[in-house]
Amino acid sequence: MHELTAQELYQALAYTESIDEVAGRKIIEHFQLEQPALAETLFDLFPAVIAEESLAMSTLFMDLCFDVLCIYQKVFGPLPSQKEVTIDWLEKQVMLLDVELQALLQEKDMDQRIRAKLQDRLCQRALQEPMQLGLVIFMYAAIDDYASENTSRVPAIKTTQTLIFIVIRLFSNLYSHVSNAAGNYSIRV
Repeated sequence: MHELTAQELYQALAYTESIDEVAGRKIIEHFQLEQPALAETLFDLFPAVIAEESLAMSTLFMDLCFDVLCIYQKVFGPLPSQKEVTIDWLEKQVMLLDVELQALLQEKDMDQRIRAKLQDRLCQRALQEPMQLGLVIFMYAAIDDYASENTSRVPAIKTTQTLIFIVIRLFSNLYSHVSNAAGNYSIRV
């Protein structure tokens, strides 16, 4: 997997905009069948966290998750099924990303040595794995723009941005994990 070029990102975003409601429902249904645990996380658990701060931002988040799903499928191919990736792997990914992100939040009470180690780990992982920086920047801007339309949405900006960052990393890790596993399998054969 590679970092999306500006042209790939633009074309993938144009593709997501061209999807009609019927096709969109089919994509979501297929996603729920192929990756039920991830689908529940993205469309039930994460939005519930955001809804505690803003229902409107929660709805935007689900729309952005749909866009991320479509972008990855457009650029990197069909979504790997849950048969290829265990639920344990997904849970570990979410927990690890959550702990690393907590280390970045200075308002969180944390031992400074632990914070430094977690921040170093996050930086090392970011350097080793392709980071979809253009996609993250685009999603953050979409969140900021939507929140600026109504001040009641502003308190949910940070939570929404943090969770969309986690979603993007999860998709990157998912595609990389399956690609690496396939590569390891072909080497052993």
